[in-house]
Amino acid sequence: MNLTLREKVGQRLVVGISGTTIDHVTEELISKYKIANIILFKNNIESNNQLKELCENLQRLVKKHTGRGAFITIDQEGGMVTRLAEDAVNMPGAMAIAAIGNPKNAYEAGKITGGQLKSLGVNFNLAPVVDINSNRDNPVIGVRSYGDCPENVAEYTVATTRGLLEGGVLASAKHFPGHGDTNVDSHLGLPQINKTLEELEKCELVPFQKVIEANIPAIMSAHILFPEIEKEQIPATMSREIITGLLKEKMGYKGLVVSDCMEMQAIKKYYGTVEGVKRAIMAGVDLVFISHTAELAREASDVLVNALECGELSMEEMDASIGKIFAWKEYYADHFDTEIGFDVDKGKELAYQLLQQSITPVKMPSKTLPELGSNPLFLGSIPFRATNVSNNNGDSFNFAEYMAKKFGGKGIITSPEPTQEEIDEVLKGADHHSSIMIGTYNGHLYKGQLELVRKAAEKNKNVIVLALRNPYDLSELPESVYGIAIYEYTVDSLRVITEILGKTLIPQGVLPVQL
Repeated sequence: MNLTLREKVGQRLVVGISGTTIDHVTEELISKYKIANIILFKNNIESNNQLKELCENLQRLVKKHTGRGAFITIDQEGGMVTRLAEDAVNMPGAMAIAAIGNPKNAYEAGKITGGQLKSLGVNFNLAPVVDINSNRDNPVIGVRSYGDCPENVAEYTVATTRGLLEGGVLASAKHFPGHGDTNVDSHLGLPQINKTLEELEKCELVPFQKVIEANIPAIMSAHILFPEIEKEQIPATMSREIITGLLKEKMGYKGLVVSDCMEMQAIKKYYGTVEGVKRAIMAGVDLVFISHTAELAREASDVLVNALECGELSMEEMDASIGKIFAWKEYYADHFDTEIGFDVDKGKELAYQLLQQSITPVKMPSKTLPELGSNPLFLGSIPFRATNVSNNNGDSFNFAEYMAKKFGGKGIITSPEPTQEEIDEVLKGADHHSSIMIGTYNGHLYKGQLELVRKAAEKNKNVIVLALRNPYDLSELPESVYGIAIYEYTVDSLRVITEILGKTLIPQGVLPVQL
């Protein structure tokens, strides 16, 4: 393989860029450090046209300086984790799709997402999430999972994978060997799962084995400690026992192994990003992500070049990994063409229909919802950033004011964690309102929201709770309260809620998790 050490290292790294165009920092990473792969986030994307132009420019630059095309990666999962702009198709998330009850929808959503990404120049989607959400207190997976049953999750993720591949992009299952049974977000801390291999094989590894059999091109590692499998105090991403021993040798995986971002606190805080990058490559990870900081990417490149020079990293393994990368680039990255037809309107129409079909009646004290009446009260927080993997929607829209504008009455924005004092304040005169609608957003983790629901039910007999993210918010509602799972807090989901409250749409979804 006739590459310099710097070029070899550049093929193994994936970096984030700042802004919506190529700046001198990105140009230097590609020209001097030979970085050959990019990850895009919401802040890199303004519109379909801008994204298409950015991808074309990135491909030209990477090809000029490395001789090969770039993997341009993105987290376009659907629902609460989407990166594309408003003029693109953003599908509902995994749990919402599963609530409709037909895996064919997962295939269709994957195919449309893949076709959309390919038409814009993105060739590598970091999806589907194959984690089984077996821990309801999981702060980071939740609605990103297809459910809590291993067989169901396997069926839906295989369907999504097939759709993405047919749409024309690479797919990557995440987060190996499973992030579903944690109550710590690896963006913020270092989770630990104390399961034996046998226990993992009965649950977490079931969908991974199925997507391996379905020839998924990539699998992403998790920054989680599995002390029953890896005796050293290191997460799966840095563990040769887990990446090479379990995934490649025992489970027979031949595709690309990619890391979760090495700037997440699970790595950065406990091991250091650059040391983590080196250990991930030693463990057998093919593509290592440094998603935000150019300085760390430069430093990692230098450290890896030195490690190759002094024999700390195996040249044989380096070349084998690059061979694998080039084999996938041959099909997905080297021949860059975005002049392919994609019907955005048709895609958006399907996305909205799927969202409508996903809405799930979880608790219905009577057959129909109560009337809103002439003076409804709407309460709920803004869509705050529940986990670092979510976008920061800020205060561009919110449930309470959106609904009050539509139905009249009063809308009050509440805190993510309302205090007793705030609850008393917003419910002053609540008994004079004809009904109370409360939009919760991970209320099962932010208990003040559920306290607000309880107090509202004491003051008003017509209370409806709409769970705008995880449906677990609805598991302990007072007897008289209605509970509906919406699965996402987006402008489209607010539109659907107006149809439900206006009684032009009857929710038909079925919950894919146990409450």
